[in-house]
Amino acid sequence: MSTNIKNVKIFPYLLVLPALALIIIFKMYPIVLNIWVSLRWKDSFSIINYFNIITDNAFWKSLWITLKFNLILTPLQIVISLGMALLVSRKIKGIGFFRTIYYLPVTISITVACIMWNMMLNPQNGIVNSILLKIGINAQPFFTGNTQALASIMALSSWKGCGYWMMFLMAGIKDIDVSLYDAAKMDGASYWKTVFYVIIPALKKTFAFVLIADTTSNLLLFAPMYMITKGGPQDSTNVLMYEAYKSAFIYGDQARSAALMTVLLLIVGVIVAIQFAFLKRGD
Repeated sequence: MSTNIKNVKIFPYLLVLPALALIIIFKMYPIVLNIWVSLRWKDSFSIINYFNIITDNAFWKSLWITLKFNLILTPLQIVISLGMALLVSRKIKGIGFFRTIYYLPVTISITVACIMWNMMLNPQNGIVNSILLKIGINAQPFFTGNTQALASIMALSSWKGCGYWMMFLMAGIKDIDVSLYDAAKMDGASYWKTVFYVIIPALKKTFAFVLIADTTSNLLLFAPMYMITKGGPQDSTNVLMYEAYKSAFIYGDQARSAALMTVLLLIVGVIVAIQFAFLKRGD
């Protein structure tokens, strides 16, 4: 009898063991290896790689671009996603069509999305500039302009990602107790008051997940900078992820790249910890 009890207790752990093994191999091991490489200098342990990057202007510039990119993009995506979720959650005839349209960009790979947007925003023969010229607006540089490149990547990322976060917020809206809507209606609350005083407070846990996941995703965004702008023009899109890539695969400095990635992972951890602490506070 005791043997059967032990087997029952062990069985759940056996079920999660394959997933745990994959996490250790493909998530934890690379992180540990990255930290190990960042602390190596001429076959010995040293923090000189970290000293070198904090005295490097390129690091501070890429750090500022990374933080600016996320401070603007993450709130923007959450607001847009919430608006989309509110729209597609309404009981309107044909709303399923709009749900499909809004979610469609999520199904497109980031590689294909980058190619599409690079073609559409081409300053010479892109369709967007063709439309702008037709309505009397001068052609814009978009990805090739140092004042517009980062904003263009934000637009691409929002188009690609907002539909994904919309689905989580829509699920949260669907899960709200109907009695809350009824109470708001009895009190004479308008639609927007219902949104601000019923829906948004009820989505606290959903917002917590979306905020943390979206922040992490945006901090580690790499493909548009690699495929379209190459960190330019004039380093205006040179985020930490791309700076780490350049260090490893263009300059051949693996230790500097590892140190940059460790700093980036630390930033992600700190931001997520702050968000957790803030979201755990009372309403």
